[in-house]
Amino acid sequence: MSDTFRDPQGGGSLIVAWQAKERSILIVGGGSVAAGRVFNALEADAQVTVVAPDLCAELKYRAAKKQITWHERKFEDGDLDGANMVLTAIGDAQESRRIADLCKDKRIPVNAADINDLCDFWFMSTHRDHSVQVAVSTNSKAPRLANRIRRQIASALPRGTGLAVEQIGRLRKRIREADPKPENSKRRMTWLTQLCDYWPIEQLARLDSDNIDDLLDAYVKQSDPKSIDLAQDAGSLSSFSSGVPSPVLPAKTIANGGFGSDGKRGNLILVGAGVGDPELLTVRAHRVLKRADIVLADKLIPEPVLEIVKCEIYTARKFPGAATEAQDDLYKRGLEELSKGKTVVRLKQGDPFVYGRGGEEVLFFRNHGYEAEVVPGLSSAINGPGLCGVPVTHRGVADQVLVLSGANRNGDLPSVPQYTATRTLVVLMAVKRLAQIVELLRQTGHPADLPVAIIERAGCGDQRTVRATLDTIVDTVERVGHNAPGLVVVGHVVNVLSDAAIQDRYLDPSTLGLHSAE
Repeated sequence: MSDTFRDPQGGGSLIVAWQAKERSILIVGGGSVAAGRVFNALEADAQVTVVAPDLCAELKYRAAKKQITWHERKFEDGDLDGANMVLTAIGDAQESRRIADLCKDKRIPVNAADINDLCDFWFMSTHRDHSVQVAVSTNSKAPRLANRIRRQIASALPRGTGLAVEQIGRLRKRIREADPKPENSKRRMTWLTQLCDYWPIEQLARLDSDNIDDLLDAYVKQSDPKSIDLAQDAGSLSSFSSGVPSPVLPAKTIANGGFGSDGKRGNLILVGAGVGDPELLTVRAHRVLKRADIVLADKLIPEPVLEIVKCEIYTARKFPGAATEAQDDLYKRGLEELSKGKTVVRLKQGDPFVYGRGGEEVLFFRNHGYEAEVVPGLSSAINGPGLCGVPVTHRGVADQVLVLSGANRNGDLPSVPQYTATRTLVVLMAVKRLAQIVELLRQTGHPADLPVAIIERAGCGDQRTVRATLDTIVDTVERVGHNAPGLVVVGHVVNVLSDAAIQDRYLDPSTLGLHSAE
């Protein structure tokens, strides 16, 4: 029979969440360690008394704000009267031991900083998010490692975890008020368990008062939590968002909580396709593309990259003046597939967050209940020139890089700063407006003989570099033509490797546009 049960593994601590509200906690010491203890006690709503001849700046602030009671002197034995817990944080080990002995005689739990054998308990490395508290203990063996473990755990928690707990707490209270009978406790618990197990935490965090009313009605009717449709506002994320304004979106309904008929939750992955060569994709991007259920791809994704994909590839063709319509089409298809529980990969050129509207897409899908996983890609802004023999920085030549878009929102031209000899300008989506860009550069003091390069189809087998000067680049491109996509590099780095680069198989000397290239 004993083989049926686990054997206990000794050496651990009994981990509990001690309810300290309105309990009296005495802290002996006034330094930074004591300040940390005070903060933890105040977060637990304890009544805190500090005994110390002097206080650090933080504790002086708390005393001035009447958050703590301060006795400006050394510890006296009578300070233990009425204390429910004692924490010492002083440099005198002998006095700490004496205080600990007094506490044990009075059966008061005590912790002495950095003296483990005196402690009835240890403080753990903690993460706090609303009512969620995650604590890590190494049983005093590796406190610094506990901090690292705690950070890793915290980073793995879904966005809005703490707020989700708060909203479930509100809903649980409402359900108990509506159905208070003790004999119905199992029914309450079963229904809430299904809701918590099947709904994504990000969506639970978005619950507002109307949603909670709807869920209460669903409980009363004993509706299956997986079949409930809720309209949720975009603004309901504000209490735990990064502060970046979200697109204005109408209220929306997430069918079945975002689950497919098989109970699988839809999953969105935003992938950067890099600069064109599939061998330059990240290993993670390769893996994601192979396991996708559908890939929503930008129009100009190179064919060799698309050949990796084993599922349906959906491309919204972009026509001049219809970019918004194409983007909306991809949004619509993405939501349709996510609502079926599919793994949707949004494949974007370069890196999604470098003039790729990746941030907008993250916000859009987040506001519809789906948090995107992001897989970065090599950006053509930096890696495109490098693949074609143009380093964007070079010691003694260029010590700064400015990346601009030649096609800003509403078709506006970029704001070009005054000329600086050691700056490299990289202008994306600019070749079709090259003459206008060149005029902007002239107006901001860029010299006529400043080297300029057009980097075309970087990372593809037919990549090409067209070199000229600010004065000759427009005529040169008209003469040799242009193969999209391309970018413009302006600055002295353009020719810093040109003697060697001309010999590279990717560079055609006949397209250099320089007198010295004969």
